[in-house]
Amino acid sequence: MTDTPISHIRNFSIIAHIDHGKSTLADRLIQTTGALTTREMTEQVLDNMDLEKERGITIKAQTVRLTYTALNGETYILNLMDTPGHVDFAYEVSRSLAACEGSLLVVDASQGVEAQTLANVYQAIDAHHEIVPVLNKIDLPAAEPDRVKQQIEDVIGLDTSDALMISAKTGIGIDTVLEALVHRLPAPKGDAAAPLKALLVDSWYDQYLGVVILVRIKDGRMKRGQRIRMMSNNAVHHIEQIGVFSPRMVPVDDLGPGEMGYITAAIKTVADCNIGDTITDERNPTTEALPGFKPSIPVVWCGLFPIDADDFEKLRDSLGKLRLNDASFHFEPETSAALGFGYRCGFLGLLHLEIIQERLSREFDLDLIATAPSVVYRVHRTNGTMEELHNPADMPDPSLIDHIEEPWIKATIMVPDDYLGAVLTLCNERRGQQADLTYVGNRAMAVYRIPLNEVVFDFYDRLKSVSRGYASFDYAMDGYEEGDLVRISILVNAEPVDALSFIAHRNQADTRGRSICGKLKDLIPRQLFKIPIQAAIGGRVIARETISAMSKDVTAKCYGGDISRKRKLLDKQKEGKKRMRQFGKVEIPQSAFLAALKMDA
Repeated sequence: MTDTPISHIRNFSIIAHIDHGKSTLADRLIQTTGALTTREMTEQVLDNMDLEKERGITIKAQTVRLTYTALNGETYILNLMDTPGHVDFAYEVSRSLAACEGSLLVVDASQGVEAQTLANVYQAIDAHHEIVPVLNKIDLPAAEPDRVKQQIEDVIGLDTSDALMISAKTGIGIDTVLEALVHRLPAPKGDAAAPLKALLVDSWYDQYLGVVILVRIKDGRMKRGQRIRMMSNNAVHHIEQIGVFSPRMVPVDDLGPGEMGYITAAIKTVADCNIGDTITDERNPTTEALPGFKPSIPVVWCGLFPIDADDFEKLRDSLGKLRLNDASFHFEPETSAALGFGYRCGFLGLLHLEIIQERLSREFDLDLIATAPSVVYRVHRTNGTMEELHNPADMPDPSLIDHIEEPWIKATIMVPDDYLGAVLTLCNERRGQQADLTYVGNRAMAVYRIPLNEVVFDFYDRLKSVSRGYASFDYAMDGYEEGDLVRISILVNAEPVDALSFIAHRNQADTRGRSICGKLKDLIPRQLFKIPIQAAIGGRVIARETISAMSKDVTAKCYGGDISRKRKLLDKQKEGKKRMRQFGKVEIPQSAFLAALKMDA
């Protein structure tokens, strides 16, 4: 596209814990290099979803191309990738790192190293990145740069003697960051004469352009009008538009080795775009594909059902478009007696689930019901076979089950010393096993093994609550272990409601069963007859609540006598009975499902 030699290109990611200033630093770099005028600048300019701006978090990794003239007079092209910090979006981080050669590690000079700082820096080291430590927020009164430098050396092992001191908000030290990018990060490698080899980093659906693909060219050149082949499925496409983000979409004629940009090729089918795929030239293909990314494994599943059954087709299309934009999201069709047709969806965590639900509601105007989140269990049958259980309603008969295994995680919690006792108590309540406990200054780093089922509902909220918001939490999957698990069925008027069934450890079954029965008693409207609400394990009822009838038996006081007396009383009651659609059938309102599925602590 330009005459810039490959030695003058730098591809880098900004990695950090949540809220340490990644997006603000990206804003300052864009502003300082003149990519946008002061009038065009907004806060978190790369967070282009309303949801990101509202919550103040980055959900999708974004890319932008900057042009910078260094102090030595040379002009460089900087391709910046702003990455998310939250553990649920770690998959986005891994993809961004695969497309870059270096990283800026941003650490808050007042808060120091947090759990996700560690997780993200280890990902960068695995990707063989050159890492430049950056201490942000040095203008805050609470900033302690020397203590934080020592902490980075002690915890991560990075040399901080030449760490950069900046304030992304006020612009202090931004020039030193740009110089460090040019002089301390390596240039990409690539051969322009070799056959085209490009990494498909990301893709999303645009209602005007169709599928837009973000690519990083490794070898060869990519031109407008070229016929390209996706190596994973051999789909062939014709490039209609090629360009870069600066940060607006700017069309160009071609892209060379080391460059990042986007292409559109009138791709209609979402399935043609696999993130991590290798794109090559159809006429002169490369022989070997790039390693790509390891597929993400969903850890939390829940059912999504449209409130209006007519929206099922719309839900299917919407999920397909979101899947294109978010490779870590999985879905498969399912049906429920209570909720009709819907999809069983897999997520990387509860925040991921919440964001997907919110995006379906906002971007696609869908009203949905989500069933209780559940993790993936491994059910070992007595005949020696093993199957994965995504939905508690599908659990086989207990007589056919030899044992059930549940997923465990390895959780790293960093917390100030004052709150350590409360955090350890919380982990032990959740069946946690302590693996390690170390100190760095006045902060403790606790490593626990905890069953994932104990974490998915409200562990993060409780952790923030008991630590007054100071604890940070990161986790990684740590295999499966056998557990004493049971399925709890909820029966309303002796009929099981599959959408409300869930799996829990036997020790907590009674408490959880009582809790949900108590909630449903308040949520289900009264009928003209008594309604029993029961929680049962197999045939054994462990909790029961009864919704009293709306009116008493009006003929109870008529002992014998003329039938006309009873008839008169019964006719009077007929008006009220119109409120029943069908005798004995309880209509559970949608609002009751929504409220009951929001589990309490």
